[in-house]
Amino acid sequence: MAENKKTRITVEINRTRYTIVGDESEEHVKEVARLVNDKMEEVRSANQHLDTSRLAVLTALNTMNDYVKLKKEHETLLAMLEEDK
Repeated sequence: MAENKKTRITVEINRTRYTIVGDESEEHVKEVARLVNDKMEEVRSANQHLDTSRLAVLTALNTMNDYVKLKKEHETLLAMLEEDK
């Protein structure tokens, strides 16, 4: 039985250190953490008075909004490719 080796990577998001355990490469985890941190800074710059919980929720909402838009665009492109076959 093959054993999946979990990696432990420490990252900093919003001035707090987190240890992430998972199957992804260190480079991938660090990139994702950087993107989350960048998005939090973007949201914070629009409203300096957000507490951490509100900042996290608004960051999640913004990120999921971007994700849903990209997913729909991806589905549209796949449908166009299917039509061309």
